[in-house]
Amino acid sequence: MLGIRVAKRIRKDSEVDHGRQTLDEQHNNLAKACKNEEQKNKAIKLKTVGKQTVLGFKIKQDPFPGEAPIPHKRLQKFRRGEKYEVPKEARPDLKEAITFSEAMSELAQKQAARYDLLLPEDAGFLEGDEDEDTNTISQDDIAAAVDITSGSKYFNLHLSQFGPYRLDYSRTGRHLLVGGKKGHVACIDWQSKDLMCEMNVMETVNDVKWLHTEAMFAVAQKKWLYIYDSKGLELHCLKKFNDVLRMQFLPYHFLLATASATGFLQYLDVSVGREVKAICTKMGRLDVMCQNPYNAVIHLGHPNGTVSLWSPNQKEPLVKMLCHRGAVRSLTVDKTGTYMVTSGLDRKLKVYDIRAFKPLHSCFLPAGASCLSLSQRGLLSAATGDIVQVYQNILGSSPVFKPYMAHRLRGQIWGLAYCPFEDVLGIGHGEGFTSMIVPGAGEPNFDALDANPYRSSKQKQEWEVKALLEKVQPELIGLDPGQLSKVDQATFEQRHKRRVEELDEIQQSIQERTEREKELKVKSKEKKTLENKSTLDRFRK
Repeated sequence: MLGIRVAKRIRKDSEVDHGRQTLDEQHNNLAKACKNEEQKNKAIKLKTVGKQTVLGFKIKQDPFPGEAPIPHKRLQKFRRGEKYEVPKEARPDLKEAITFSEAMSELAQKQAARYDLLLPEDAGFLEGDEDEDTNTISQDDIAAAVDITSGSKYFNLHLSQFGPYRLDYSRTGRHLLVGGKKGHVACIDWQSKDLMCEMNVMETVNDVKWLHTEAMFAVAQKKWLYIYDSKGLELHCLKKFNDVLRMQFLPYHFLLATASATGFLQYLDVSVGREVKAICTKMGRLDVMCQNPYNAVIHLGHPNGTVSLWSPNQKEPLVKMLCHRGAVRSLTVDKTGTYMVTSGLDRKLKVYDIRAFKPLHSCFLPAGASCLSLSQRGLLSAATGDIVQVYQNILGSSPVFKPYMAHRLRGQIWGLAYCPFEDVLGIGHGEGFTSMIVPGAGEPNFDALDANPYRSSKQKQEWEVKALLEKVQPELIGLDPGQLSKVDQATFEQRHKRRVEELDEIQQSIQERTEREKELKVKSKEKKTLENKSTLDRFRK
């Protein structure tokens, strides 16, 4: 009985508690509903009072509305030539095309300037202690001061048996090609120190050059020009290209330009394997050659001290400049196509502005410079005998007499080349090859769509197909590539004048023909009348 009563009492207490809970829940729901209504009313009032706040929270106005301004200096860095004014006589569709292209060019310039912030890498530099010249710092000290990866970029290849050597780096800067005067040719992945191929052609080698990929390279041998693959297999023997001394490869045109001892400048289209042009320069032996990366014009140095500029479109030089009193020994052009540096037997080093074809300044080198090379950042390396001197800010308006760095080698220097995207200078000499560390020489940020040092095999295949589709025709090579996007107003007027003259000639010929036809008709009528007359008609009245 006690247990039953207790159970009943517990049941009653639980029912009372349940009733209290339901009442409390009802009060809470009512309170929440009231709060929601009050908030709604407040929100409505706030919306009516001002649009700057929503549900009691203030929204601050942007103190700098619109896009962030771009500094003018950064915009000028990505400038793509002068803005072209649309001629008034142009057709409407031409005006629309020109305005659209100008708008797209301006948009690309602004986007490139904004995305410049995403390029965090900076170029390095070499700085000495107080009252210390940087040209007295040795390569061993630099290699010991930098990290292990950078220090491994300084090395020597002792190849005294088949030297002296010429060299060439691939466009990505990862592969090295060396060629000895006595026939030794080798391809190296110089960063990993892997040997791709090595051979001896048993013939004199004058020059070596990579083609559009690391899978093919050209070797100018004693008699003919040969093409090899990266494993050393001979692909082609071009007998039309004989006695070749120097070579330059134009990557966007797929053209291999060669200068021979017989005075011929020849162009080979490596995409189709045929000779595009053969020009007889009539200036003797051609052993000084370089290309302008900006417009793909070939620069040739001659024994009479002149430098000539050539295009495959013309049989005569585009420009002929008298640069030295003696023979031209070496020349090079910077990547922007603005400056040209030459050295001659008069032991002078001259810097020219190609836009105006005028010298900026010159300096005297006691031993003269036999080889010249410009880096991506504008550092000039000059070889004088067995010493390499590197000059900084040489492309300015004032001459520089003090070298930035210097390095002595064991043998006579025959070739200089900067490695793209690396602070490395490759030197070919009589005792082999030397890789020299030059801080601040390479471009720290590369364009992966153009030349990617870390691309895979599939990316390389895709790039090659795209480059072939976008190949520039050799007919478009000229001094000013910006003229290709402009309208030649003089030619347009001449064409219009020629058409007017042709119309006048046609109208005149038509008039002469009609007059002649009228005369023939009159004569035919007179003839018919004479034929119809008889001998008795004269007696008729």
